[in-house]
Amino acid sequence: MVRTIEGVDQRAAAGLAELYAPQPASSVAPAIPPGANSPAFADVLQEVRSVGDGLHFSKHARTRLAQRGVTLEADDMRRLQGAVDQAAAKGSRDSLVLMDDLALVVSVRNRTVVTAMDAGSRRNNVFTNIDSVVLAD
Repeated sequence: MVRTIEGVDQRAAAGLAELYAPQPASSVAPAIPPGANSPAFADVLQEVRSVGDGLHFSKHARTRLAQRGVTLEADDMRRLQGAVDQAAAKGSRDSLVLMDDLALVVSVRNRTVVTAMDAGSRRNNVFTNIDSVVLAD
């Protein structure tokens, strides 16, 4: 059925009606073939959540670390993640993490290192917009 709409070309209206007409069930392929072992939604959700547990580094933080020749080893990353976990447990949003001679500003909610400074770069700096400081052991 084609309804007439004032000011619309009848051919265009007929083309739209054909375009949006329901398709026969036989021409629509199922997203997952019958009998296939598809993962349960809960499994997929858990996988996405576990991937999101790690820390991310903003482009700015990666640039600063590279400029200063700082590399974080696996042990450093474990310590940093532990510090962020501690801050999250206390309800922090944005935290300054002091680790060895590094100062890292971290968005705890997003688990993202926003910026990083070594001992020489952090002299005479004021850290703003943080609600906690964590000493990473």
